[in-house]
Amino acid sequence: MNSKDIIKQLEDDGWQLRSVRGSHHVFNHPTKLGHITVPHPKRDLGVGLVHKLLKQAGLK
Repeated sequence: MNSKDIIKQLEDDGWQLRSVRGSHHVFNHPTKLGHITVPHPKRDLGVGLVHKLLKQAGLK
């Protein structure tokens, strides 16, 4: 899975882009706690990182 797919899933769930630092996009949610950092652009994210990001977002 690439970073574009992860970002689309986050935005569909209501996560909003807070800032961009270099090649990392930081998202936060109006009602969920915390923030999620996604390396972008990146073609192939590791399986472990994808699971971690989805779990952090409450999508898995």
